[in-house]
Amino acid sequence: MGDVSVQEMIFLFIGGLGIFLFGIKYMGDGLQKSAGDKLREILDRFTTNPFMGVLAGIVVTVLIQTSTGTTVLTIGLVNAGFMTLRQAIGVIMGANIGTTVTAFIIGIDISAYALPIIAVGTLLLFFFKNNRINYLGQVFFGFGALFYGLELMGEGMKPLRTLDTFQELTVSMSEIPLLGVLVGTIFTVIVQSSSATIGILQSLHAEGAIELAAALPVLFGDNIGTTITAVIAAIGASVAAKRAAATHVIFNLVGAILFLILLPPFTSLISWMQEVLALEPKMTIAFAHGTFNITNTIIQFPFIALLAVLVTKIVPGEDQVIDYKPKHLDPIFIAQSPSVAINQAKQETLRMGELAVQGLQETRDYVNTNSGKHSEMAYQFEHAINDLDKKITNYLVQISSTSITEADSTLHSSIVNIVRDIERIGDHFENVLELNEYKLTNKVIITEDAMQDLNEMLDLTISTVSQALEAFETMDVELADAVMAKENAIDNMEKVYRKNHILRLNKGICNGTAGIVFVDMISNLERIGDHASNVAQEVKNNH
Repeated sequence: MGDVSVQEMIFLFIGGLGIFLFGIKYMGDGLQKSAGDKLREILDRFTTNPFMGVLAGIVVTVLIQTSTGTTVLTIGLVNAGFMTLRQAIGVIMGANIGTTVTAFIIGIDISAYALPIIAVGTLLLFFFKNNRINYLGQVFFGFGALFYGLELMGEGMKPLRTLDTFQELTVSMSEIPLLGVLVGTIFTVIVQSSSATIGILQSLHAEGAIELAAALPVLFGDNIGTTITAVIAAIGASVAAKRAAATHVIFNLVGAILFLILLPPFTSLISWMQEVLALEPKMTIAFAHGTFNITNTIIQFPFIALLAVLVTKIVPGEDQVIDYKPKHLDPIFIAQSPSVAINQAKQETLRMGELAVQGLQETRDYVNTNSGKHSEMAYQFEHAINDLDKKITNYLVQISSTSITEADSTLHSSIVNIVRDIERIGDHFENVLELNEYKLTNKVIITEDAMQDLNEMLDLTISTVSQALEAFETMDVELADAVMAKENAIDNMEKVYRKNHILRLNKGICNGTAGIVFVDMISNLERIGDHASNVAQEVKNNH
């Protein structure tokens, strides 16, 4: 094999791998955009028990074509208190089954039609303005790119059959299965996609470059390697995220060990399936992958509780979970006693307000420490507020269709307005988080004086929101007046600090970019003060 063919082989392989990875990502993005918030809803609604979690994990992974993406979504729901660790383990098991669909798609082998499929995708992307058609175009383009990349990789790998070194390696992998596992693990860690490495394995097997006995241990290694992405994602994340990542590793590691022990009968089973079902080489690997993951899930499913206990021991610590499922919105009260239902809505609104205060506190900590854990928590609080906003508003709409007294009607209207104000508070502290992220990304330096001003305003804003909620809880008019006085103080602060900023700019102490970040931050805090004042005004309206 001359130098030119070696170069060609390398270029075809790395170029094909790049196109394949892009295809999977682009196709997954298109599917995800088409599904929208439904993915999160599927995981939220259909994970009432571990078995339903497995099914939800399969469905979502098939839709987004990445088990890692499903694991990340799951981690977010565990953090948010929507899902227990046991339910999450079920979803992770399901994600492992769902990811095998890519191998079956590859097994169909429609590489000959890859370019026409890309052309259809391009047509849908560039000649239509409808978003849904564009997303479908992404799916088609990604699907075609996946097969085109695979075909290029296959072309690049054809000469491997004639390489003595490669033949020796495959013989060694047949004789020492652990070597195959190691190769599969390392390659998947490098590529960061088990779908890609299994696709490569399918091509190698189809080209006759690797025998089934050597391919299966590599397949087990691919499943171990794919967990590294979740491990990397969990570094520096919450305890829940680390536990979910640990679950993924243990589940796939235990599966690989079990199947290594049972390798001879498993190899015989796959050979039998290949013969009976007349499977093509690529489809044989797809069946092996599917059989491995489904059987692994069936074996380990009864031990979910044990797995949850094990990862809790491995990853100790208190998990800061935000429980933002409604606690007070019982629909039974709407028909039986609308007055009680309104008070229930008030209690839930106070919980929502408390989440806003906690979100503001986390935002202040993030601004001061730049620690990702504080921004992560603040964003979780903001998601919680948005979720409760929808659920409380829906509950109040149902109450409005019943017969209520004039006093209850006034309170009902006030709660509707207060829920909206609290939701807006969440939006504003989210803006502050994004501004701080911009500051970090662009290495913007805010002066010590500006930080001192910002912290004074943050403290007063948090205190004002907290006091507004207290006034709403007790319906205390004097507290409401105190809130309005504080809101005036926040307004004055914003004017003074804006002037201070201009002075710093004129003296050259502060640069323009830092000034924009600072002014936008205090502007958002001033708006939060306005919403706190609105809450206080609603308290006064009820007297």
